[in-house]
Amino acid sequence: MSSESGENARERQDTGGAPGKRDAEAVSRFVERFASELTEAGMQRMASRVFAALLADDDASMTSAELALALQISPAAVSGAVNYLTQVSMVGREREPGSRRDRYRLHNEIWYTTFASRDRVLTRWEQTLKDGARTLGEHTPAGARIAETAAFFEFLQSELESLMGRWEEHRKTLDLPTADGRAGA
Repeated sequence: MSSESGENARERQDTGGAPGKRDAEAVSRFVERFASELTEAGMQRMASRVFAALLADDDASMTSAELALALQISPAAVSGAVNYLTQVSMVGREREPGSRRDRYRLHNEIWYTTFASRDRVLTRWEQTLKDGARTLGEHTPAGARIAETAAFFEFLQSELESLMGRWEEHRKTLDLPTADGRAGA
């Protein structure tokens, strides 16, 4: 982990990747725009903003104070957002060495990890729905609707597993820069 603060990391590169200063206003607009997209998709508003700020940070890591300053929100708002993001396994909490401050960091391969963790949720939903269909009677209108929903989640889960495998193979073929800015693959 870099000892550089999130603010210094944001200043380190401009939008073109060359050394210099980033356009803080443009970064802020991106964070708010992406956060708005996440909120529209169903994520809590503050959690969306905190997630987008971490995503836009070179280290993918910030303290509560850095997040509050960057987003112009209260420490309580940061705390609530981080609690949600840790609960859904999108952000981890780390202790800064020699400090009492926590840093909040995006997990590596955040989207893969997030979707892979949905597998557990789908399994629980599927089982609960199957139990519900049996309880209501699979041949009643409600039972049939719940049985179809369970079948959908079963199908979705098998497709998601296959899709994740195909992503792993596809990712190996990409020439994407790594988190440190170097070419990957």
